[in-house]
Amino acid sequence: MFHRLREDIQCVFERDPAARNTFEVLTTYPGLQAVWLHRAAHGLWRLRLRWLARVLANVTRLLTGIEIHPGARIGRRFFIDHGMGVVIGETAEIGDDCTLYHQVTLGGTSWDKGKRHPTLEDGVVVGAGAKILGPVRIGARARVGSNAVVLRDVPAEATAVGIPARVLAPPVEPDARFKAMADRMGFDAYGLSRDMPDPVANAIHRIVGHMHELDERLERTSAALKGAGIDIGGAGEMHPVSERDLEGLEPDEREIPPRNTSGNR
Repeated sequence: MFHRLREDIQCVFERDPAARNTFEVLTTYPGLQAVWLHRAAHGLWRLRLRWLARVLANVTRLLTGIEIHPGARIGRRFFIDHGMGVVIGETAEIGDDCTLYHQVTLGGTSWDKGKRHPTLEDGVVVGAGAKILGPVRIGARARVGSNAVVLRDVPAEATAVGIPARVLAPPVEPDARFKAMADRMGFDAYGLSRDMPDPVANAIHRIVGHMHELDERLERTSAALKGAGIDIGGAGEMHPVSERDLEGLEPDEREIPPRNTSGNR
């Protein structure tokens, strides 16, 4: 038992840089206190002392702001950071080395008596305000973004964000032609790392790639028309970007880069 208590304390230092010493962790971390009290309540629940278990769970909620049903099964080195507003339902199952932040809900969507709450496998991290509802399974080392609403299973080592949550595809490797097109637009296409995907940025990546393909087709079409003796004009005759097109931007964002008038670009 004491070995598990030491594990719980050590995982706080590993996952929260604000932790300074053991005394502070023991006395001021409600997430740690809630987990320890839950283990006592869960022991009472398994002994079929259900009323005492529920009373202890209610006292824990009053003291820590964290509500864990005594029937929930929680693994080792479980850490609740900040903790206020966390709700964990009766049939929830949490593996080892999982981390939850404040306002997370592991809730049910059915009145059935059977399994109706989520299962989190080992190493799962759930961001602040996320809601995982129903008997879904979150795979090992998966990530659930803040304020996401998860209604379906999430594969292992995946990242789910949004309402309802969707699993993000890993970003593709940089393409030199794509990057050149993005640089012309003034858009940093690869400002995000693999471990911090952005669905909006991914959508813009696809749009930029499509524009690049259209640009190449226009160049080939222009070359063919010029070879046939048809003059379609240069790039300087295209409609320029004006200040009116940039209304609503900050002053330092309104600078219009000079157009390269050489060739068709």
